Amino acid sequence: MESVNGKRAQEEAGPSDGTKQEMTEKVSNALNDGRVEEEEADEEEDGGLEDSKNGSFVPGPLVSLKEQIERDKEDESLRRWKEKLLGCLESDLDGQLDPEVKFHSIGILSEDFGELVTPLPVDHNRNGCTLFTLREGSRYQLKLKFSVLHNIVSGLTYSNTVWKGGLQVDQSKGMLGTFAPQREPYVYALKEDTTPSGALARGVYSAKLKFEDDDRRCHMELKYLFEIKKSS
Repeated sequence: MESVNGKRAQEEAGPSDGTKQEMTEKVSNALNDGRVEEEEADEEEDGGLEDSKNGSFVPGPLVSLKEQIERDKEDESLRRWKEKLLGCLESDLDGQLDPEVKFHSIGILSEDFGELVTPLPVDHNRNGCTLFTLREGSRYQLKLKFSVLHNIVSGLTYSNTVWKGGLQVDQSKGMLGTFAPQREPYVYALKEDTTPSGALARGVYSAKLKFEDDDRRCHMELKYLFEIKKSS
Protein backbone atom coordinates (compact mmCIF):
# COMPACT_ATOMS: atom_id res chain seq x y z
CA MET A 1 0.00 0.00 0.00
CA GLU A 2 2.81 2.33 0.91
CA SER A 3 4.59 1.54 -2.35
CA VAL A 4 1.44 2.32 -4.30
CA ASN A 5 0.89 5.58 -2.42
CA GLY A 6 4.55 6.49 -2.83
CA LYS A 7 4.44 5.91 -6.56
CA ARG A 8 1.24 7.97 -6.82
CA ALA A 9 2.83 10.78 -4.81
CA GLN A 10 5.90 10.71 -7.04
CA GLU A 11 3.73 10.96 -10.17
CA GLU A 12 1.81 13.90 -8.67
CA ALA A 13 5.06 15.60 -7.67
CA GLY A 14 6.33 15.43 -11.27
CA PRO A 15 9.59 14.18 -12.72
CA SER A 16 12.80 14.15 -10.73
CA ASP A 17 15.63 16.63 -11.24
CA GLY A 18 17.52 14.14 -13.38
CA THR A 19 14.49 13.49 -15.53
CA LYS A 20 13.84 17.23 -15.83
CA GLN A 21 17.41 17.84 -17.00
CA GLU A 22 17.14 15.04 -19.53
CA MET A 23 13.86 16.43 -20.88
CA THR A 24 15.32 19.94 -21.03
CA GLU A 25 18.28 18.70 -23.04
CA LYS A 26 15.97 16.87 -25.45
CA VAL A 27 13.79 19.95 -25.94
CA SER A 28 16.86 22.16 -26.37
CA ASN A 29 18.34 19.78 -28.92
CA ALA A 30 15.03 19.61 -30.76
CA LEU A 31 14.76 23.40 -30.84
CA ASN A 32 18.35 23.73 -32.03
CA ASP A 33 17.78 21.12 -34.72
CA GLY A 34 14.64 22.93 -35.81
CA ARG A 35 16.47 26.26 -35.83
CA VAL A 36 19.28 24.80 -37.92
CA GLU A 37 16.81 23.28 -40.37
CA GLU A 38 14.95 26.60 -40.56
CA GLU A 39 18.19 28.50 -41.14
CA GLU A 40 19.22 26.03 -43.84
CA ALA A 41 15.81 26.39 -45.47
CA ASP A 42 16.13 30.19 -45.33
CA GLU A 43 19.60 29.98 -46.84
CA GLU A 44 18.31 27.76 -49.63
CA GLU A 45 15.42 30.15 -50.24
CA ASP A 46 17.74 33.18 -50.20
CA GLY A 47 20.10 31.38 -52.52
CA GLY A 48 17.24 30.63 -54.88
CA LEU A 49 16.15 34.25 -54.82
CA GLU A 50 19.71 35.40 -55.39
CA ASP A 51 20.06 33.03 -58.33
CA SER A 52 16.76 34.33 -59.68
CA LYS A 53 17.95 37.93 -59.35
CA ASN A 54 21.33 37.22 -60.90
CA GLY A 55 19.84 35.09 -63.65
CA SER A 56 19.02 37.06 -66.79
CA PHE A 57 16.32 36.37 -69.35
CA VAL A 58 17.81 35.57 -72.72
CA PRO A 59 15.33 36.31 -75.52
CA GLY A 60 15.22 34.21 -78.62
CA PRO A 61 16.87 35.36 -81.85
CA LEU A 62 15.12 38.05 -83.88
CA VAL A 63 13.27 36.48 -86.80
CA SER A 64 12.11 38.35 -89.88
CA LEU A 65 8.42 38.42 -90.75
CA LYS A 66 9.18 36.79 -94.08
CA GLU A 67 10.75 33.81 -92.32
CA GLN A 68 7.83 33.55 -89.89
CA ILE A 69 5.32 33.45 -92.73
CA GLU A 70 7.40 30.94 -94.70
CA ARG A 71 7.37 28.57 -91.72
CA ASP A 72 3.65 28.00 -92.33
CA LYS A 73 3.81 28.08 -96.11
CA GLU A 74 2.20 24.65 -96.41
CA ASP A 75 -0.79 25.77 -94.31
CA GLU A 76 -2.55 28.14 -96.70
CA SER A 77 -5.23 29.23 -94.22
CA LEU A 78 -2.69 30.02 -91.48
CA ARG A 79 -0.47 31.91 -93.93
CA ARG A 80 -3.42 34.02 -95.10
CA TRP A 81 -4.44 34.65 -91.49
CA LYS A 82 -0.93 35.95 -90.70
CA GLU A 83 -0.93 38.19 -93.76
CA LYS A 84 -4.34 39.56 -92.82
CA LEU A 85 -3.21 40.13 -89.23
CA LEU A 86 -0.06 41.93 -90.35
CA GLY A 87 -1.77 43.84 -93.12
CA CYS A 88 0.87 42.87 -95.69
CA LEU A 89 1.67 40.12 -98.18
CA GLU A 90 4.69 37.85 -98.24
CA SER A 91 5.80 39.51 -101.49
CA ASP A 92 6.06 42.83 -99.62
CA LEU A 93 8.68 41.47 -97.21
CA ASP A 94 12.38 41.21 -98.00
CA GLY A 95 13.66 39.24 -95.00
CA GLN A 96 15.37 42.23 -93.36
CA LEU A 97 15.39 41.96 -89.56
CA ASP A 98 15.51 45.61 -88.49
CA PRO A 99 12.29 47.61 -88.89
CA GLU A 100 12.27 50.92 -90.73
CA VAL A 101 9.81 53.78 -90.28
CA LYS A 102 9.51 56.03 -93.31
CA PHE A 103 7.79 59.37 -92.71
CA HIS A 104 5.91 60.82 -95.68
CA SER A 105 4.54 64.11 -94.33
CA ILE A 106 3.95 66.28 -91.29
CA GLY A 107 0.74 68.25 -91.00
CA ILE A 108 -0.61 70.89 -88.68
CA LEU A 109 -4.30 70.87 -87.75
CA SER A 110 -5.52 74.24 -86.52
CA GLU A 111 -8.79 76.07 -86.03
CA ASP A 112 -7.13 79.01 -87.81
CA PHE A 113 -6.59 77.45 -91.25
CA GLY A 114 -7.73 73.81 -91.11
CA GLU A 115 -4.88 71.53 -92.21
CA LEU A 116 -1.48 72.41 -93.65
CA VAL A 117 0.67 69.50 -94.91
CA THR A 118 4.44 69.56 -95.54
CA PRO A 119 6.03 66.59 -97.41
CA LEU A 120 9.00 64.85 -95.78
CA PRO A 121 11.91 65.07 -95.98
CA VAL A 122 11.72 68.86 -95.99
CA ASP A 123 13.11 70.48 -99.13
CA HIS A 124 16.59 71.89 -98.54
CA ASN A 125 15.38 75.19 -99.99
CA ARG A 126 12.95 75.46 -97.06
CA ASN A 127 15.56 74.89 -94.36
CA GLY A 128 15.42 77.80 -91.95
CA CYS A 129 11.96 78.79 -93.19
CA THR A 130 8.84 78.86 -91.04
CA LEU A 131 6.70 75.77 -91.62
CA PHE A 132 3.52 77.24 -90.13
CA THR A 133 2.15 80.26 -88.27
CA LEU A 134 -0.38 80.13 -85.44
CA ARG A 135 -2.34 82.70 -83.47
CA GLU A 136 -1.71 83.06 -79.76
CA GLY A 137 -4.10 81.03 -77.62
CA SER A 138 -5.14 78.76 -80.50
CA ARG A 139 -5.44 74.98 -80.38
CA TYR A 140 -3.46 72.79 -82.77
CA GLN A 141 -2.28 69.24 -83.45
CA LEU A 142 0.65 67.75 -85.33
CA LYS A 143 -0.35 65.01 -87.76
CA LEU A 144 2.06 62.46 -89.24
CA LYS A 145 1.84 60.04 -92.13
CA PHE A 146 4.33 57.17 -92.12
CA SER A 147 4.97 53.61 -93.29
CA VAL A 148 6.59 50.68 -91.48
CA LEU A 149 8.90 48.43 -93.52
CA HIS A 150 10.63 45.05 -93.12
CA ASN A 151 9.57 44.13 -89.57
CA ILE A 152 7.39 45.12 -86.61
CA VAL A 153 8.47 48.32 -84.85
CA SER A 154 7.63 48.26 -81.15
CA GLY A 155 7.34 51.05 -78.61
CA LEU A 156 7.52 53.93 -81.09
CA THR A 157 7.74 57.17 -79.09
CA TYR A 158 8.08 60.85 -79.91
CA SER A 159 9.57 63.89 -78.22
CA ASN A 160 8.98 67.48 -79.33
CA THR A 161 11.27 70.13 -77.83
CA VAL A 162 10.68 73.86 -78.38
CA TRP A 163 13.09 76.78 -77.93
CA LYS A 164 12.72 80.55 -78.14
CA GLY A 165 15.72 82.84 -78.14
CA GLY A 166 18.00 79.91 -77.32
CA LEU A 167 16.03 78.93 -74.19
CA GLN A 168 13.97 75.74 -73.95
CA VAL A 169 10.37 76.72 -73.27
CA ASP A 170 8.49 73.45 -73.78
CA GLN A 171 8.91 69.70 -74.21
CA SER A 172 6.29 67.04 -74.80
CA LYS A 173 6.70 63.26 -75.01
CA GLY A 174 4.35 60.43 -75.83
CA MET A 175 3.89 56.85 -76.97
CA LEU A 176 2.57 56.10 -80.44
CA GLY A 177 2.57 52.31 -80.03
CA THR A 178 3.62 49.19 -81.95
CA PHE A 179 3.12 48.94 -85.71
CA ALA A 180 3.47 46.13 -88.24
CA PRO A 181 4.35 46.53 -91.93
CA GLN A 182 1.34 47.15 -94.15
CA ARG A 183 0.67 48.45 -97.63
CA GLU A 184 -1.35 51.47 -96.53
CA PRO A 185 0.54 54.15 -94.56
CA TYR A 186 -0.38 54.98 -90.98
CA VAL A 187 -1.84 58.37 -90.07
CA TYR A 188 -1.33 59.50 -86.49
CA ALA A 189 -2.25 62.80 -84.80
CA LEU A 190 -0.33 63.81 -81.69
CA LYS A 191 -2.19 65.13 -78.67
CA GLU A 192 -3.79 68.56 -78.98
CA ASP A 193 -1.92 71.55 -77.58
CA THR A 194 -2.59 75.28 -77.13
CA THR A 195 -0.21 78.08 -78.06
CA PRO A 196 0.72 80.54 -75.28
CA SER A 197 -0.72 84.05 -75.16
CA GLY A 198 0.73 87.48 -74.43
CA ALA A 199 3.33 89.81 -75.87
CA LEU A 200 6.22 87.65 -74.67
CA ALA A 201 4.73 84.57 -76.34
CA ARG A 202 4.72 86.09 -79.82
CA GLY A 203 7.61 85.50 -82.17
CA VAL A 204 9.51 82.74 -83.95
CA TYR A 205 10.23 79.40 -82.25
CA SER A 206 12.62 76.60 -83.18
CA ALA A 207 11.70 72.98 -82.50
CA LYS A 208 13.02 69.43 -82.83
CA LEU A 209 10.70 66.46 -83.33
CA LYS A 210 12.28 63.05 -82.74
CA PHE A 211 10.96 59.48 -83.07
CA GLU A 212 12.57 56.43 -81.43
CA ASP A 213 11.56 52.80 -80.82
CA ASP A 214 12.11 50.75 -77.66
CA ASP A 215 15.61 49.81 -78.90
CA ARG A 216 16.45 53.54 -78.88
CA ARG A 217 16.72 53.42 -82.67
CA CYS A 218 16.06 56.90 -84.09
CA HIS A 219 13.71 56.79 -87.10
CA MET A 220 13.43 60.53 -87.70
CA GLU A 221 14.73 63.79 -86.29
CA LEU A 222 13.10 66.89 -87.75
CA LYS A 223 14.16 70.46 -86.95
CA TYR A 224 11.64 73.12 -87.90
CA LEU A 225 10.50 76.70 -87.21
CA PHE A 226 7.05 78.07 -86.46
CA GLU A 227 5.68 81.47 -85.51
CA ILE A 228 3.05 82.70 -83.06
CA LYS A 229 1.29 85.94 -83.98
CA LYS A 230 -1.08 88.28 -82.19
CA SER A 231 -4.69 87.20 -82.20
CA SER A 232 -6.77 89.55 -84.35
